[in-house]
Amino acid sequence: MKRIRCLTALAVMEMLVGSKQGYAQSGDRELQRFREIYKELVETNTTLSAGDCTLAAKRMSARLKTAGYPDADLRVFVPDGHPKEGGLLAVLHGSDPKAKAILLLGHLDVVEAKREDWTRDPFTLIEENGYFYGRGTFDDKAQVAVWVDNLVRFREEGFKPKRTLKLALTCGEETSGALNGAGWLATHERDAIDAEFAINEGSWGDLDAQGHRISLGVLAAEKTSQNFVLEATNPGGHSSLPVPDNAIYHLVRAVDRISRYEFPVQLDDANRAQLAGLSKIADAKSGAAMLAVLKNPEDAQSVAVLDQNPKWHAILRTTCVATMLSAGHATNALPQRATANINCRIFPGVSRDAVLAQLIEVAADPGVKITIPEVRGPVAKPTPLTPQILKPVEKLADEMFPGAPVIPILQPGATDAQFLIPAGIPTYGISGFFADPDTGNIHGLNERIRVKSLHEGRTFLYRLVKLYADQ
Repeated sequence: MKRIRCLTALAVMEMLVGSKQGYAQSGDRELQRFREIYKELVETNTTLSAGDCTLAAKRMSARLKTAGYPDADLRVFVPDGHPKEGGLLAVLHGSDPKAKAILLLGHLDVVEAKREDWTRDPFTLIEENGYFYGRGTFDDKAQVAVWVDNLVRFREEGFKPKRTLKLALTCGEETSGALNGAGWLATHERDAIDAEFAINEGSWGDLDAQGHRISLGVLAAEKTSQNFVLEATNPGGHSSLPVPDNAIYHLVRAVDRISRYEFPVQLDDANRAQLAGLSKIADAKSGAAMLAVLKNPEDAQSVAVLDQNPKWHAILRTTCVATMLSAGHATNALPQRATANINCRIFPGVSRDAVLAQLIEVAADPGVKITIPEVRGPVAKPTPLTPQILKPVEKLADEMFPGAPVIPILQPGATDAQFLIPAGIPTYGISGFFADPDTGNIHGLNERIRVKSLHEGRTFLYRLVKLYADQ
């Protein structure tokens, strides 16, 4: 009898172990599928010069169709005249027709990447020393892969959200002057993306040099990206007969004056909350400077302390920087034309015309013409972080990332929120990914994300969307 009881207990233990192994294998399969989605996205070139967003959209649509989404709930959209700049719309219907939808927004396109400059092929996903390398591994194919993976998992689980979940994957976020898919949807397909709010990219968690979590950001506001062109012209002549009136000299002196100008410090709800949060975890000197600036934005000594950190410098004001130069037409001729591009990141609520007027004043040279070559979208405006948005993030962060406070941020960059917010869809940057101090070299060479951070962000966003969907 004793032997029978032992055998029975052993059998139960084997069943339990087998069950756990089954769950583990199931989880491994789900994770493997996610990594396959991620790999397919990264290895689909979606640069403007040589890539194809429409192909990426079709591939993600095929993934969702395989998961059981009917054709009626999937649509690859291709704006007229832009055959390779299409995107994907998908829907998981909610159970409550009175509850407004949630929009999961992501962009398929990536910044240009030249193979000869990179250590590794930028369009081959490479896992090495705990990192994924490749163009778009962080920006924005990490979050796009999570959104697709979320919808697949929800479908397989039979998850019935109260709110409808909408997915919009678009093209054109990374290139000024190109068609912007989010802007196109806001103008031409507003009903298709109608939602109470959208979750987007644009924020992440910060790691220190040792890989310890510092804080988790939630994008509350962002700047407007705007290019300004400086141009000096001249009749030119033979280089053997130089004169002081030289187009290049006019241009470089104007650019130099702009480079040394600092726009005044400005505070709004977003960077006030960011400084207040950072002051609690920064070193004593920086923390004191943050509190001092919150009390008095004109405290030059405290501002100087914060300006030593490029990230803090950027959130305090409008910034402008020279990004491109072009001049001359022959090596043995005086230049007839010299141009420079100045890229400004304009503080929320400040008009382009106000920045233009300031640049003209700082350049201080009527021989240098300054113009706005194109306007991509409306001036960025902040979206208040309500408890409805923030509390679920704080709850999950406390469970998954204990000790890393959730901090609202002013994003010095710009995202597709600039098109959705004016269209009446509040848009928030939330990811759950954590980045090294160099932010994974987004937009630069050898872009990367920690494998652990990608997996954690996947879990974080999966749980967060469920919380929002059942609010």
